[in-house]
Amino acid sequence: MKRRKFVKLCASAVASVTASPELLARDNQQYHRYARVALVDPYSSEPVRASSLDVGETYLFHYPFVSTPCFLIDLGKPVTSRSNLETRDGDRYRWRGGAGSNYSVVAFSAICAHKLSHPAPSVSFINYQHGEVRFRNSFDEIEQRSGVIYCCSENSVYDPAHGGLVLGGAGAATAGCDRARVRCRAGFFLCHRHHRR
Repeated sequence: MKRRKFVKLCASAVASVTASPELLARDNQQYHRYARVALVDPYSSEPVRASSLDVGETYLFHYPFVSTPCFLIDLGKPVTSRSNLETRDGDRYRWRGGAGSNYSVVAFSAICAHKLSHPAPSVSFINYQHGEVRFRNSFDEIEQRSGVIYCCSENSVYDPAHGGLVLGGAGAATAGCDRARVRCRAGFFLCHRHHRR
């Protein structure tokens, strides 16, 4: 392509977006359902079983892509279903609660929605804190609580026992943690998720 045609193409694209900025942020509510997969221990190649998880320990798996890390956490207490969760934008969603024989295992995206922080071999700015953490809640009050997902990039705090409900920080302005759906079948875990395109 010649330089002049390329410049015209770029100028046309800029003009189109300027005239209709919604072209960049279009939400057509189409969801893609990813295939259900079994979670497998990378060292033994055996399926991950609920009985092999330590309470309060964060396990990392990648789903549906190698670039999308997720947390698998045994909270150590039954997590019941809550069907009336809502984002700050007013979108309702249904969270099905925990998996496993004790209904205590949950899974969430390990990518922070604000700064796109995620676990890396050298450092992780977002993680699960089984012990007590102090943070500013949604009412800008200091709160102390255990069993939360905490992102120090924006001080966002989420409650994994209640579907990733936003407790405080920058997360208060947007939706909570993205949930990955985990089910336990025949003692091992299957993961699947819906993704908005």
